[in-house]
Amino acid sequence: MFRRSIYKTPAQLRAMIEPGLITAASLDAAGAAIRAGVTTASVDEAASAALLARGAESNFKLVRGYHHTTCISVNEQVVHGIPGSRVLEPGDIVSVDSGAQFRGWNGDSARTFIVPDPSRPELIAARSELSAATEGAMWAGIAAMASARHLGDIGAAIQEYLEANPPAAGGDWGILREYVGHGIGRKMHEAPSVFNYRTPDPGAEVKPGLVLAIEPMVTAGSEQTVVEDDDWTVSTVDGSDGSHWEHSVAVHTDGIWVLTAPDGGAAGLAAFGVEPVRPA
Repeated sequence: MFRRSIYKTPAQLRAMIEPGLITAASLDAAGAAIRAGVTTASVDEAASAALLARGAESNFKLVRGYHHTTCISVNEQVVHGIPGSRVLEPGDIVSVDSGAQFRGWNGDSARTFIVPDPSRPELIAARSELSAATEGAMWAGIAAMASARHLGDIGAAIQEYLEANPPAAGGDWGILREYVGHGIGRKMHEAPSVFNYRTPDPGAEVKPGLVLAIEPMVTAGSEQTVVEDDDWTVSTVDGSDGSHWEHSVAVHTDGIWVLTAPDGGAAGLAAFGVEPVRPA
């Protein structure tokens, strides 16, 4: 049986740049639509319009049984929330996951947003801290990818970052175990799996041609989750808040490039001393 290599050619890496940028544009549109009083369906519509305007299609809609451009997860929902009639409220923490397929190649990315609420500064601070820790852990994993020998180095870097930056209120962040990152290319979800924590198995070799969706999913409490009755939404068992950040990242002969960031990841990687290089 034919098995496609997990490593792409230079031409294939270049072909993945545009779907990555389109994915970023869809998240820009979603973020601009997020405010108190709007429905998650309207946020999804904004992301969808951005994809269509660039001639792409939603790769989420290519997943059997799913009919939306994005997944939108609010508060205790960590991932795979379904857009609908839910109205966003002040103080909500909202994770939006989106993906584009363009000319046969895919992008996948997620960001977390906080709906402003001046009346509850402590809540906003706690939720902003969770989002910042999750985003920082993502960038730590991406930075590790620049010098990693095996996939396990990436997961270890993500966990180490979260351990080094614990919640100000005490305790530890929860890292989802059942849901992990993945390879990406002709399909949105490809081998290999990318764990967000240390594992005894070093994993596949990190070398030019590897493209990964690195996506830590972090909670303010326990990492234990449950799938809601809609068979999609993943929520924390203890009701603690969740956050999700994700980028699609390519390794090539001259370095790494974050495909779903317009600057290739330069701003996020600067703190780690890594300078991205666009694939030639």
